[in-house]
Amino acid sequence: MAEVDFIIGHKEYRVAAQDGEERLLQRAAALLDAEAQQILAQAGRTPEPRLLLLAGLMLADRVATLEERAEKAERHLNRLQANPTRIEVPVIPSDLKEAMAELAARAESLADRLEEQGR
Repeated sequence: MAEVDFIIGHKEYRVAAQDGEERLLQRAAALLDAEAQQILAQAGRTPEPRLLLLAGLMLADRVATLEERAEKAERHLNRLQANPTRIEVPVIPSDLKEAMAELAARAESLADRLEEQGR
């Protein structure tokens, strides 16, 4: 098991990761840090629990928006498929919903790991 070091906001973290998942954890941490940096730029120094909460909520909002867009695109595709006389070819990545579910699961896993470290 490998350990991954990263910074979120103004704090350094070290989290154990399954072999092969280090890059995914670093990517997730970078997303969380980007949100944290936006919060810090607007609000200045913020206590760690609040910073992580707000950054997590911002990411959750982004994921929810992407899920809504994916569902809307899926409904649109179903309507198009139900009407074969119309010829429209939507450009929808077939794995978008699956990728968003994976991102949400990883974000939850990261939040759990961070919560365990905070104890």
